[in-house]
Amino acid sequence: MAKKDKPQPEKPRETTVEFLASLAAVLVTGLFIITFIVQAFEIPSSSMENTLLIGDHVFVNREQFAPPTSWLGPVLPYRNIRHGDIVVFLSPAEPGLYVVKRIMGIPGDRIHLRDGVVYRNGEKLDEPYVVHQSAPETDNPYRDNFPAVAPSDYNNVTPDWQMLLKQNIQADDLVVPPDSYFAMGDNRDVSYDSRYWGFIPRQNVIGRPMFIYWSFETPPNQYLQKEVSQRLGFLAHVVIHFFDETRWRRTLRVVR
Repeated sequence: MAKKDKPQPEKPRETTVEFLASLAAVLVTGLFIITFIVQAFEIPSSSMENTLLIGDHVFVNREQFAPPTSWLGPVLPYRNIRHGDIVVFLSPAEPGLYVVKRIMGIPGDRIHLRDGVVYRNGEKLDEPYVVHQSAPETDNPYRDNFPAVAPSDYNNVTPDWQMLLKQNIQADDLVVPPDSYFAMGDNRDVSYDSRYWGFIPRQNVIGRPMFIYWSFETPPNQYLQKEVSQRLGFLAHVVIHFFDETRWRRTLRVVR
């Protein structure tokens, strides 16, 4: 006569205390990541089109360009800022404003533009990501032949930069000083960038956009809407048109 199989012991059920402890661990880990490693950021303007569009929502890696620490060094891929990196930073011209641009010059680089083309250390750059939108009648000599053409009042150049610009010009080039970066937008003709407000101090850099987690068709002036009623109105619009105005093809697109 065959022996009866012994019943398997039941798995102990998770107690309420154990469940709460697990939940707390998940929340603390998520809070740590959101606070110290990644940050959500919305693209407010067209200065980086077509790389980044108004209404793109990206996750920004806050740690990659941070000073390395001994306890996270082996885990996180720290590195220096390089040519072509897209970075989020605090605007030197408008305190508290987050801006996103592409790094064109690192410390020691010599930069100039001729007819809208960027030259770095004497070499003409090949920039397939750049967009030019201006019509001939809107040509801007200062913008397109920087820094050979002196800024004037209509160029919207900040007063501080007008003074500092002269101090960093050698021959026909602008020389990037230590612990500073020169940045420009990919939508080159409409970008308000280092040509107008100067260098980005190293300490102003927040991080690098990693990928787009959501993209929604957003009016160009939406970021200027400060009234509560305006913000609530757009929020209602998002809820109603979430599916038909979300740019699904941009979801999870890596930012380069």
